[in-house]
Amino acid sequence: MIQKFISLQWKEFLRSASFQKGVAIKVLLFIAAAYVGGMAIVTGAGLYLGIKKMIPGVDPMLIVNSFIIFWFMADLLLRYFMQQMPVMNIKPLMIIPIKQKNIIHFLLGKSVISFFNLLPLLVAIPYCITALINGNHSPLNVILWLLSIIIITLSINFLNMLVNKSNTVFYIVATVLVSSIACQYFGVFNIAQYGGMVFYGLYMNPFYIVVPIAILALLYYANFNYLNNRFYLDSAISKKVKEVNASDLSWLDRFGSMATFLKNDVRMIWRNKRPRQVVIMSFLFLFYGVIFFTQKVYNDMPAMLAFASIFITAGFLFSFGQLVPSWDSEHYKMMMSQNIPYRQYLESKWYLMVLAVLVSFILSTPYIYFGWDKYALIAAGASFNIGINTFVTLFGGALNRVPIKLNEKAKAFSNTNGFNPTQLLIALPKLLLPVGLFWLPYYLADYNLNAGIITLAVSGLLGLVFKDFFLTKIEKVYQDGKYKTIAAFDEK
Repeated sequence: MIQKFISLQWKEFLRSASFQKGVAIKVLLFIAAAYVGGMAIVTGAGLYLGIKKMIPGVDPMLIVNSFIIFWFMADLLLRYFMQQMPVMNIKPLMIIPIKQKNIIHFLLGKSVISFFNLLPLLVAIPYCITALINGNHSPLNVILWLLSIIIITLSINFLNMLVNKSNTVFYIVATVLVSSIACQYFGVFNIAQYGGMVFYGLYMNPFYIVVPIAILALLYYANFNYLNNRFYLDSAISKKVKEVNASDLSWLDRFGSMATFLKNDVRMIWRNKRPRQVVIMSFLFLFYGVIFFTQKVYNDMPAMLAFASIFITAGFLFSFGQLVPSWDSEHYKMMMSQNIPYRQYLESKWYLMVLAVLVSFILSTPYIYFGWDKYALIAAGASFNIGINTFVTLFGGALNRVPIKLNEKAKAFSNTNGFNPTQLLIALPKLLLPVGLFWLPYYLADYNLNAGIITLAVSGLLGLVFKDFFLTKIEKVYQDGKYKTIAAFDEK
C-alpha cells in the first residue's frame, strides 16, 4: 500500500501543468541543499580536531554535548519557519476501501524524508568518524550516541508537526524556548551546563537511548492520534461560515478609480492567512539595519550599508509585491472578464507598494540614532524602491503564473507556492543595481558618501518621472501573457 501511495504522489508531480516550474525550483533547491550539506560535512569532519586544538586536555565530546541543546533549539525554530508539512490529497482516498491508519502512517513517514532530518547526520557522522579515529572512545558509546542524536532529530520533526497543527502546543513550546533563552542570557539558569549533563549522559551510558526512543514514540503517537481524530470526510468538504467584519476604508477613495482595487487588496490581506502572514513577516525587514549599523566593521564598507538600507524599506515590496498577480489567482478569470482597464489594476498594485515603502520609511525613523548619514542612506534607498524597484517587481509579476491559496497555512520563508525561478533573476537588479548606483559615484568622487546617496536618491526620482512610460511597457507584457496566466491559474 505504501508503494501505491508513492506511485500516486509521483504521478501527481509528473502530470502537474506546472511540472517544468516544479522541476526548476527543485533543481535550485537541490543546488542550495548540496552546498549547505557540503559545508555541514566539512564542519562535522573538522569539529572534533578543532575543539581538541583550541581546548587541549578536555574531551571534545563534553564540549559538544554542552552546546548541542542550542543546536536542537535552533533546529526547532528553523523548522517552524521553513519546513513544509507533508501534503497529500486525501479526499479521493477517504471513500475507497483503504485503511485510514495506512494513509496516516504514510503522511507521517513522508515527513521523515526531509533535508532538515538529513542535515544533523551530515554533521554528526563525520564528527563521530573523526572522534573514533583520533580519540580514545568506545565504538559502542559513540555509535549509540549517534543513534540518540538521530532519534532526537526525528522527535523534533514530529514536535514541529504538532506545533504547526495545535495552537496549544505552539504556545507551550514557545514559552519554554523563550524562557530557556532568557534564563541562559540573564544567568538565571545555565541551560548549557544541565543540557550538557543530559547529552553527555547519553554518551557515557549509551543504554539510556531508551529515553529518546520513548519520546519519539510518544510524539509519533500524538501526531497519529491528532490526524486520526480529524480524518473525516464531513470536516474535509464542509464549508465554514465566517462572520466578516466590515472595515471603513473610505480614506482610500482619494485614489479615484483605483480605490476599488486598493480596498480589495487591503481586505484580502486582513482576512486571509497567507497574505497576512507575509505582511507580518515583511515587518521584520525593518530590523535589517540593526545587523549592519551596530557593527563597526561595516563602517568601512558603505556599499553593504547601502545594501542594508534598501532592505529596510523593501519588506512589503520583496515579499508581497513579487507575488503579483498570484494573490488574485482565485478570482483572476472573473476580473479579466470584467470591463476593467488593466492599467488601473497594475497602478493600484504600484500605489500599494509605494504606500508600504513610505510607511516603512516612517517607521525607520529611530535609525537616526545611528547618525544622519545612515538615515540619509535609508531615505535614498526608499526613493530607489519607489522609483525603480516597484516597476521591476511589477514586471517580474508578469512572468509569475503560479496560483496561491489565500487561506493556506504556509511558511512565510520557504513556501514555493506562487514562486518560480524567474523571480530569482528578477531579484538580481533589485539588489545589485542600487549597490552599483551607490558605489560607483562614491568611488569616483574620492569616497564621498554624499555622492553615492544623492545618485541613489536621484535614480528613484527619475523613475517617478518616467512612471507612465514604465507602466505602459509593463501593461503590454501583462496583456500579451493574459490568457496564459488565466490558464495557469485555473490549475488546481
